[in-house]
Amino acid sequence: MEATDRGTTFAHPGVFWAGVVAVIAGVILHLPMYVQARDMGYRLAGMPLDVGMIVGMVLIVTGLAGTFYGLIPRDDPQARASHVHIRVRALDEVPISSAHVALMLVMAAAVTIDVMKPATLSFVLPGMTREYGLKSPLHAAGSIPAALLPLAGITGTVLGSFLWGWLGDRLGRRPSILMAAMTFIATSICGSMPSFALNMVMCFVMGLGVGGMLPIMFTIMAETIPARHRGWLLVLIGGDVAGAYIVTSWLAAALVPSLSWRILWLIGFPTGVLLILLSRWIPESPRFLLAHGRTDEAAAIMKRYGAVIVSEPEPLIDPESRAGSGLGQLFRPPFLRATVVVVLLGLGVGLVSFGFQLWIPSNLQKLGFAEGEANRLLRNSAIIGFPLNFLVAWLYGFWSSKKTLILVTSLTALSLFGFVVAGNSVATNKVLLYALLIMPIWGISSVVAVLSAYSTEIFPTRLRSRGTGLAAGISKAGGVAIIALVVIAVAPPSIAGTALIGALPLALAALAITFFGPETRNRQLEEITAEQLGTRETRTALTG
Repeated sequence: MEATDRGTTFAHPGVFWAGVVAVIAGVILHLPMYVQARDMGYRLAGMPLDVGMIVGMVLIVTGLAGTFYGLIPRDDPQARASHVHIRVRALDEVPISSAHVALMLVMAAAVTIDVMKPATLSFVLPGMTREYGLKSPLHAAGSIPAALLPLAGITGTVLGSFLWGWLGDRLGRRPSILMAAMTFIATSICGSMPSFALNMVMCFVMGLGVGGMLPIMFTIMAETIPARHRGWLLVLIGGDVAGAYIVTSWLAAALVPSLSWRILWLIGFPTGVLLILLSRWIPESPRFLLAHGRTDEAAAIMKRYGAVIVSEPEPLIDPESRAGSGLGQLFRPPFLRATVVVVLLGLGVGLVSFGFQLWIPSNLQKLGFAEGEANRLLRNSAIIGFPLNFLVAWLYGFWSSKKTLILVTSLTALSLFGFVVAGNSVATNKVLLYALLIMPIWGISSVVAVLSAYSTEIFPTRLRSRGTGLAAGISKAGGVAIIALVVIAVAPPSIAGTALIGALPLALAALAITFFGPETRNRQLEEITAEQLGTRETRTALTG
């Protein structure tokens, strides 16, 4: 990695690449144990760690430390620009170029890779439960709750969302994405762990990276795409959450019967390496660089995207500095109303994604569907709804961001209420089952996509990563709450129960958006911030 490739100056690029090599070598050392267990159906439970795995773990820990150190920007991350000579508005006035297209393709791949991690949880649980003798709806004889695994993973995503939100605003968007990608490579060894406890540890670390990457990716896209195209492209790329579910369910149906549930974790190795290689086409955000006083680098990236650099004869006072930069600013006026919307909607998303979605494969099997049939049913539901992503993206970008968010949230809540009314009898009517499954399986991915896009638009540059991290963290916090209830057996994970728990907050979120949500369609990010700050002088300075 060149010292200034893609507009980010790293202090020690050599250390970064040495760390990458060490992590890859460490993961490879974990593979022989998995391969050697082929004749036992790839069952590793109870086996001791061999020397290669121990050496591999040391390499992984050392390599991760090296990559993180190597990605620290050469400039002072505390630097702030109180004056800028470049009008960032130029970024919003250019047509879509090949550089934009390359960024979108890489981001689509990154979204798929990122979302496959939590989606995998629901597909590994049945096999893991059988191998380790865990307690679940399908295996009541166990003593250790199977729900501890997703609890560890989702707890990691909550913490990762807040941590990476801070890193994104302090060190940069691009370094944060690369840090998350390295955790994906490292934690793929979850597929070779012989004990349930080690699986939980790896799943927690994996969650840290998963929780952090998605909000940072949306942040960098929002700050780079021209305003008139920003909304629909963000939602379209975010809609690939459904694509990730399709890929994961397909891999589960095709590979798990012959290679066991462990293969779904091991797939994180090649996909993580792919993401590191694709990072060449991920630039740093010009808006971030300007906010940190790195005007020369920002100008170079703006030129790459076809923006004509507009230099002012006199420095422009940066009005966004009034917004502050700490997490606490999100919970004070003028951003409190937007934060309320994000928190309520994120809570509803989390309760559906990690309540209803997490337990639906097990619940379908409990109702009489074979494992393969249940996986195909969920895959087909995601495929049926997937084309609607294009409609949602169009509505968000060309109709109304606010109304689109209300619409998809309300429809998802209604379908969940349908499961509450039908209960377990829904399994006897496949047509009804498919009709009701489409929104919770596909539709919630649209809600996630729209929430991710919306949260990047309603917070200023210095708070944007923290704001999107808050949205992502709260969406996972709902998952922590519902899985914790399952662990202590307060809430049995039935179809009707998990549907009701998700439907109620989504319905409340739709009302909150109606009253508190700002419209963002086809508006500059600086203009939205100026409106929230509420002074004429600020609006004039921001929009030129």
